[in-house]
Amino acid sequence: MKITRKILNWYARLSPKHGVSLPPYNHVVQVGDPTLRKVSEPVPIENIKTKEIQTLILKLRFVMNKYKSVGMSAPQIGVNMRIFVMQLNPLQLANVPQAIVKSRGMEVIPFTVFVNPTLKVLNYNKVILSEGCESVQGYTADVPRYKEIQISGYNEDGNPTSNTYRDWAARVAQHEIEHLDGKLYVDIMDRKTMSCVCWEEVNLSKGKLAIPFSPE
Repeated sequence: MKITRKILNWYARLSPKHGVSLPPYNHVVQVGDPTLRKVSEPVPIENIKTKEIQTLILKLRFVMNKYKSVGMSAPQIGVNMRIFVMQLNPLQLANVPQAIVKSRGMEVIPFTVFVNPTLKVLNYNKVILSEGCESVQGYTADVPRYKEIQISGYNEDGNPTSNTYRDWAARVAQHEIEHLDGKLYVDIMDRKTMSCVCWEEVNLSKGKLAIPFSPE
């Protein structure tokens, strides 16, 4: 396995597209990257409005939109800072079948930034739904999440902020805040439900199918 990894890395360096890439990345890192398993560091409040942090927030929004995701945490673009963003815009919501919107309690989530977020459970009932992650590309599994929570922290302007989330929005927020603690949904999933999202296509193509790790 180590030999194979060395060979792959060697070929990657020969790629004409290869160049020095440093975080914050324009892509989402994948499971196995050590950044995803580290507990992220709090951001000093006085640093929130600095160019470094503001650039990181902009990059998080850019990558989230690039991947058409509903949430993105700093570790997912290679930075171990306690920041995440979330958003479910009207167009994204309109593209979801109404039956799913209703069953999952989905609604528009305005673009929101949380710096140094903390989580308080308001409803300890757990809802089990299928969940995926841009850092575990190509797979989903059933994951239990609290039905209602409160997230408190600071916004992009360095001001205190607190929002209450239910149902789908609560799921998104819980998923993202776990990234800041070095956790992934695979840690709490129902392992028997883990599924490749394109397993049927794999069979139809006789195995000649690749899972892309970037929308580009």
